[in-house]
Amino acid sequence: MRLSGLVSHRRRRTFMGNGSGVSRGDRNRNARLARLRVLVPATNAIVGIDLADKKQMVVVTDHDSKVLARKTFRCRAWNLGAALDWAAERAAAKGWAGVTVACEPTGHRWRVLGQLAADRAMPFVCVQPMLTSWARRSEDLTSDKTDEKDAVLIARLTAQLRCYVPAPVDVTWGRLRHLGARREQLVIEMVSQVQQIRALLECVWPAALDTAKQPFRSRTWAAAMTVICGRDGGDLARTRRLGAARFEQAVRREITRRGGCKPSLRILRHLFTALTDPTGVTAHRPGALERVAFLLQDWQAAADRLADTETRMTDVLDELKLTELVTSIPGLSAVGAAAILAETGDPNRFATVRALVKHAGLAPREKLSGTFVGRTKLTGQGRPALRLAAWRAVWGAQRGNAVYAARYHHLTTRETNRLTATQAQTVIAAAILRQLHALITTGQAWDPHIATHGANGRRQLALAA
Repeated sequence: MRLSGLVSHRRRRTFMGNGSGVSRGDRNRNARLARLRVLVPATNAIVGIDLADKKQMVVVTDHDSKVLARKTFRCRAWNLGAALDWAAERAAAKGWAGVTVACEPTGHRWRVLGQLAADRAMPFVCVQPMLTSWARRSEDLTSDKTDEKDAVLIARLTAQLRCYVPAPVDVTWGRLRHLGARREQLVIEMVSQVQQIRALLECVWPAALDTAKQPFRSRTWAAAMTVICGRDGGDLARTRRLGAARFEQAVRREITRRGGCKPSLRILRHLFTALTDPTGVTAHRPGALERVAFLLQDWQAAADRLADTETRMTDVLDELKLTELVTSIPGLSAVGAAAILAETGDPNRFATVRALVKHAGLAPREKLSGTFVGRTKLTGQGRPALRLAAWRAVWGAQRGNAVYAARYHHLTTRETNRLTATQAQTVIAAAILRQLHALITTGQAWDPHIATHGANGRRQLALAA
């Protein structure tokens, strides 16, 4: 996605001289390297581990990636404690003060390894699999891949500090992350069910989809379709013989069972009229409507599970004492904020707000060389689920937040470098992440003046008042 011109101001701030000869980006990078050097000190040997199901390749190297010891352990990940003890003994025998454990964060096994390392007070870092893949190709210009080579590459990248510190283990934040994964699974399941219902009705009874402007958001439509497909087995003639009054009573009972109050009579009238519509593949209508009945039951069950999961997520947010803080952003619901935080974890673990935006893949990617200025696009790297959660939060925030609405209007109507609707919404998604990070790390509620003008602008407004 192209976002040309959005970073021009940031570019000037980054490369503007500040008297020290070091830019803000340099300072952030230096701080990150200093934190990694504490975990990968020059006095520690490096233990590179290529994790698998029943075979674990362990190598002990120095900081020049010279292999000091190598061994294959035929065991599960949770039995790797003996491997770590073996690696520590081999490193001590070679004169090293300790070891730093490194692996790729694939699957769940790296979490087990991190726990085993923590139990032994061993520093633990992770190497991105993408970096390992690139290093594998640059090793000997081939695509060779073996567990032995990968373990050495992991150790080499760690010695070069091309690694990162995994998120610390926290019971509450960990529960939120798992609930977020559960919620995403249920959302995908419900979307799949809606698509199947729509496809079946378009084939055998398309008139049913035209009875409501947004049928799958209408409780009346869903309840009426449950009566038609469930009670009468998809026999439209039988439903027609009920008469409009009895059909309405049956739908009212179904809506009451679902926790609703009263149906939309307009939708009911349209559906009752559509019962005589012959359009569609009538030979498949009984069987397809039977499938629709099953899907409607699954859809309702998934919706109930989703509601329960979202309630649990907001309870966790309450436990973290963040609900009031994150919902101070108008248009952002507690569920939307919880979905984002389930993917980020504790925002305090990000040293800068830009690190969080980059983690979502929403940071601009610059292309500058001499006097050449290329097109600016999003990196698209990072955590896709976080990017999706922020994107979903845009729709409610854009409608309910005057600052975001004004920002969207400005970006899509300005004369210079006008953005498309999708590009402007992406900018707002990144803004939501930045402001959530600011709220949680500072403990200060959302302020429209700061969100619009920044802290300096707020002071100027106060002085002007």
